[in-house]
Amino acid sequence: MKASKMIIPTLKEAPNEAQIANHILLIRAGMIKKLVAGVYNYLPMGLKVLGKIENIIREEMNLSEAQEILSSALQPKELWEESGRWFKYGPELMRLNDRHNREFCLGPTHEEIFTYLARDLIKSYKQLPVCLYQIQTKYRDELRPRFGLMRGREFIMKDAYSFDIDLAGLDKSYNVMYDTYTRIFNRLNIKFKTVLADTGAIGGSESHQFMALSDIGESTIAYCSSCDYAADEEKCEAISSEKIEKETLQETALIHTPNAKTIEEVVNFLNCDIKKVVKSIVYADDFNSRLVMVLVRGDRDINEIKVVNALDIPEAFLRLASDNEIAKINSVSGFVGPVNAENVMILVDKEVSEMSNFIVGANKKDYHLTNVNFGRDFNGTVKDLRMAKEGDICPVCGKPLSFERGIEVGQIFKLQTKYSEAMDACVLDSQGVKTPLVMGSYGIGVTRTMAAIIEQNHDEFGICWPLNVAPYHAVIVPVNYNDEAQQNLALEIYEKLRNNKVDVVLDDRDAKVGFKFKDWELIGVPYIITVGKKAIEDIVEFKVRKENIKVEKTKEEATNIIIDAVKNL
Repeated sequence: MKASKMIIPTLKEAPNEAQIANHILLIRAGMIKKLVAGVYNYLPMGLKVLGKIENIIREEMNLSEAQEILSSALQPKELWEESGRWFKYGPELMRLNDRHNREFCLGPTHEEIFTYLARDLIKSYKQLPVCLYQIQTKYRDELRPRFGLMRGREFIMKDAYSFDIDLAGLDKSYNVMYDTYTRIFNRLNIKFKTVLADTGAIGGSESHQFMALSDIGESTIAYCSSCDYAADEEKCEAISSEKIEKETLQETALIHTPNAKTIEEVVNFLNCDIKKVVKSIVYADDFNSRLVMVLVRGDRDINEIKVVNALDIPEAFLRLASDNEIAKINSVSGFVGPVNAENVMILVDKEVSEMSNFIVGANKKDYHLTNVNFGRDFNGTVKDLRMAKEGDICPVCGKPLSFERGIEVGQIFKLQTKYSEAMDACVLDSQGVKTPLVMGSYGIGVTRTMAAIIEQNHDEFGICWPLNVAPYHAVIVPVNYNDEAQQNLALEIYEKLRNNKVDVVLDDRDAKVGFKFKDWELIGVPYIITVGKKAIEDIVEFKVRKENIKVEKTKEEATNIIIDAVKNL
């Protein structure tokens, strides 16, 4: 393509709202343009990248013998009521009514639709296993859309669903998708880790996430260098390397602690070790209309996903309790504790249950209790409720865990019969018995993947796309397009590359050469051929974008390097 015919809306600066590299560069390189918060238009360059990512995904999915379909983003309320998720999914579900006042949603995911299709299309175990997939736009009404394509209200996803007759079949289908995803992300040149994950609103018995390693990732990955254990922070079992010594139990004492509301204030006022203080946080469980107190050690953070799982409720229904709600449990904000608390469910982190003589709020303004002990002074349900952190040990081998940040680009789930039983999606087995389909669910965030690739492939000048997903493989930049020798050589190289299936741009714009270079470095085209004063000698300047090194080559050398690289994709 010739640049003079293209829309190339590059920018010197990105809007102030863009704070991370991929968001800044996607806007500056003219690949996306915001419509409203969390919703973007994909401009020609960005759409070409997305198309190439989708093609790699599609090729690998087809190799796994999955079959592609395309379902509607508009989903009827009735199917979501069958699965029980119309209410449970929460406020992220975009709901709407048609002119006949029938209720619909814009699909954030498609378990219900694919289960409905399988219910009608699969009648016998002899048709199994089956895996169906699509690449389609999804909608989630995020409370705070941010970071561009990382967390939007509209995004492109590849979602797939497997159907088997039994759990052994599901295990095979799950492993096939695990391997397929590994090939996809390897082909996309993404540095990633596969980790155990929480099943969240999708549900099921087991899940793995594929995490692109990045310092700006929204998720923390815990992994062990001594064995294969790896888990998302929300899923990681928290096991401290510290040995908790049991003490002789002391008598509980009421201590005046004026204005000492926070853990830090209590520690400073009492001049005690933070590890002797327990924080008591009250949540409202709006799903069950109850209050829940969660206890963790003072230097620990509560893992709210673990709390949600302990309560068996959707994440959207858990929130911090208000001061008025805290008053209902016979307590006061800033001095909450489990002793003599009323009308509240108490969840106790396992570490707290093993501590002795610790300090908690006294449920009385300006007072705390010392020498409190679980089992003697209060009771509750013991669970792993805290975030894993540096210093914790691997639950498999006991060695220290390491932590990194990551961007979730894919997740796979063993749904089992969660949806098929609820929606009566059954087949006749070999004995003629009606049996619910055993399902798996497999998603890749296509737009998130594009963002993750940029996070791992950029420098001070712009994006450095891997060759197989770059909007164009190469660009030819004549220093002076009006110079006959330069124009002729540029056109000759352009035609040769095009004829050899190279995605190439000829920059024939009437602009200064420095301006053109900045554009293509920002956009991230992998190969840049500059045609200048030595055009008459068939000599060009050849640059590999990622290396930022320029060398002189003959036209044949330059074109052959690019043609061979593209052939080997």
